[in-house]
Amino acid sequence: MKVVLFCGGLGTRLREYSETIPKPLVTIGYRPILWHLMKYYAHYGHRDFILCLGYRGDLIKEFFLSYNECVSNDFQLSNGGKSIELFNRDIDDWKISFVDTGLHSNIGQRLKAVEHLLRTEEMFLANYSDGLSDLPLDRYLEQCQASGAIATFVSVRPSQSFHSVRADAQGYVSEIRQVRDTDFRINGGFFAMRNEIFKYMRAGEELVEKPFHRLIAERRLMAYRYDGFWAAMETFKDKTTFDNMYSQGETPWTVWNK
Repeated sequence: MKVVLFCGGLGTRLREYSETIPKPLVTIGYRPILWHLMKYYAHYGHRDFILCLGYRGDLIKEFFLSYNECVSNDFQLSNGGKSIELFNRDIDDWKISFVDTGLHSNIGQRLKAVEHLLRTEEMFLANYSDGLSDLPLDRYLEQCQASGAIATFVSVRPSQSFHSVRADAQGYVSEIRQVRDTDFRINGGFFAMRNEIFKYMRAGEELVEKPFHRLIAERRLMAYRYDGFWAAMETFKDKTTFDNMYSQGETPWTVWNK
């Protein structure tokens, strides 16, 4: 399946980095979060990518145009540096389409901008490009394909450390606890959609608002409940958490290493 990756947002909540580079290029270890996500999809055999570019899309293009396989692979150097033999390769079997979808476009507009590249696809994958997971993609897709849903997204517990509060009409609190300990769930940004989704979209609409509500009215939208690892890089604190996990070798999203 083709994989649509939304890479054009401004990433204002990660301002420490996004003022100079687009959020998908913020690194975890040696490589950007975008690379980690693409490696995840490629591990499951989905290597045809469509990058919906916007803010600093030129830097994403430059990253791949000057891609250095040696940075994240073992290799042998000989002849005084004139000969390099890679022991592994990353992206030689990837196909990547780079599409400028506008600086201020929303997700729905970005998806509509690449509709012409998806006309032959019965189903395709899509992702916000700011979250990582160890979701078993093959099992997820089996359920998506077996269902009558036009769109499916992964429903996850929030990774942020904030509190869920219940209070009465006067404001007196009856319950407060970590949101991770409740059944509160959010859209994790891992989508599988049939091509029919475009029939439910109108010009200028945000994907998860009116189009998804049209699907809800027809019972054609599904949420796939997943309680394994999922985390998003929204803030500087999230970036630090990812870096700490990487430095300690705790990288559950690197399914290609297992």
